[in-house]
Amino acid sequence: MALRARALYDFRSENPGEISLREHEVLSLCSEQDIEGWLEGVNSRGDRGLFPASYVQVIRAPAADPPPPARYANVPVGGFEPLPPPAAFKPAAQQPPPEPFPAPPAGYPFPPYGGSYQPSQGSDDDWDDDWDDSSTVADEPGALGSSYPDYEATGGAPGRYRLSTRSEPSLGSRGGGHPPGHPHPPGGGGAAKSSATVSRNLNRFSTFVKSGGEAFVLGEASGFVKDGDKLCVVLGPRGPEWQENPYPFQCSIEDPTKQTKFKGMKSYIAYKLVPSHTGQQVHRRYKHFDWLYGRLAEKFPVISVPHLPEKQATGRFEEDFISKRRKGLAWWMDHMCSHPVLAQCDAFQHFLTCPSTDEKAWKQGKRKAEKDEMVGANFFLTISVPTGPGASLDLQEVESQVDGFKAFTKKMDESALQLNHTANEFARKQVTGFKKEYQKVGHSFKCLSQAFELDQQAFSAGLNQAIAFTAEAYDAIGDLFADQPRQDLDPVMDLLAIYQGHLANFPDIIHVQKGALTKVKESKRHVEEGKMELQKAEGIQERCNIISFATLAEINHFHKIRVRDFKSQMQHFLQQQILFFQKVTQKLEEALHKYDSV
Repeated sequence: MALRARALYDFRSENPGEISLREHEVLSLCSEQDIEGWLEGVNSRGDRGLFPASYVQVIRAPAADPPPPARYANVPVGGFEPLPPPAAFKPAAQQPPPEPFPAPPAGYPFPPYGGSYQPSQGSDDDWDDDWDDSSTVADEPGALGSSYPDYEATGGAPGRYRLSTRSEPSLGSRGGGHPPGHPHPPGGGGAAKSSATVSRNLNRFSTFVKSGGEAFVLGEASGFVKDGDKLCVVLGPRGPEWQENPYPFQCSIEDPTKQTKFKGMKSYIAYKLVPSHTGQQVHRRYKHFDWLYGRLAEKFPVISVPHLPEKQATGRFEEDFISKRRKGLAWWMDHMCSHPVLAQCDAFQHFLTCPSTDEKAWKQGKRKAEKDEMVGANFFLTISVPTGPGASLDLQEVESQVDGFKAFTKKMDESALQLNHTANEFARKQVTGFKKEYQKVGHSFKCLSQAFELDQQAFSAGLNQAIAFTAEAYDAIGDLFADQPRQDLDPVMDLLAIYQGHLANFPDIIHVQKGALTKVKESKRHVEEGKMELQKAEGIQERCNIISFATLAEINHFHKIRVRDFKSQMQHFLQQQILFFQKVTQKLEEALHKYDSV
């Protein structure tokens, strides 16, 4: 007896992996077991995929062909409570399924919200040593579903608080049985108001979805937040700001040295880090920086994690490249230590303080960071925002501020690219063209002095020497021009590089905030049309406020460090320019004085 079902309503597929249904159409089922309110089967047109279980009625009829095997037949029934459903039935961009079918429900061995950052693995720093063993989070015992805390085991732990944005079953929840983002079957009558829901984004690979922002705004986040995980936003003179780090510190990066392993078969560069709050030096390779960046970029979707200097496949041990990378890493470290949230992150502190020789402690801290539960939608649970009178945000004003910042970053990015190109071209001219031209002038003066020396008159000897000294002065000035970009233009370009990374981050940050605002507008429209309860819409707006507070706090922090950095760097640039031209002037004055005795 083949399993079949009859469609009770029309259903139009909107996402990959779904199939459309026509009323009264008979379908072949792969399994009678539904997966979070979805069934898998084949429609009368031969299309195979998922469709809402509530849209069909299962029937049994004899058939010659056996039913196709169910793709998700091994998913346990009732084994997912009380965990919330994932943000979508779509796979992460980094882990696409063999065929374009939606991902299984929460608890199945895939990340619940979006894909994780994969560190680059070029030839610059391979991951082939015992610093990082072959095990991953999924390999650890009990790792399946590890994105959620153990409710019973940790429920009474001190300093931990269960936070949830879930209130009541909605479409797509375990109690509703209807697919998220699709309408309730027709004929609901008076139940329309209580069953309405805000639709999900059709693009399941957008930053808003992958970051967990959509799941959080729609009320699907639930987890335990420890006191140490709380990220506080406060109201400052410029608006929302991240609460300052009560114990600020800096960290120097010094003495890059070439080291070897495997009896000299593999070489790498190690950098000495000295955090000011510990005073204990540790050594880290570039791959350690790369791993840390990946964890932070995945954990903090509304924070601009500074970019690392780019990798390089060849010339990694050349002095100029090592020096340039160290300067780039120094800027990166400065921005990390200056950020109130990033500086206090457990993964960053582990990176700074774990002894270089304690391999076991490093691996334990590394795995702990990789099993962090406060990622995806749960990350937003850790954000604490101001409450009380005067602490609410006007969403229209927030939208205006974010739009203004978006225009600002676009213009700044264009200007930074132009300045970087101009500075690079000018530096090239100084190193090659200017040096060559000044030394050509010096050579010409030298030829003149050599010609004058053919005159054996004693009274012309002083003139010949003065002209020869002038030639040497111009030759030295050429060397000054060639060396000068290291003193003034290169630091400017290093600064532009770190800010171009920030500017590349903000479109995604803004996208998360814009996505939250869109859900608020949609919920308000549902309330006006009488399709949604006011309480549910207020919950969506409250969660949107949290994202807005965090976004504005990050914008304010960006402006704060931007003013600090560019003020300092422009002062340094002009000071170096003044010193440079003073050196040039000194050379010319020395040459001039040689003619006084002629």
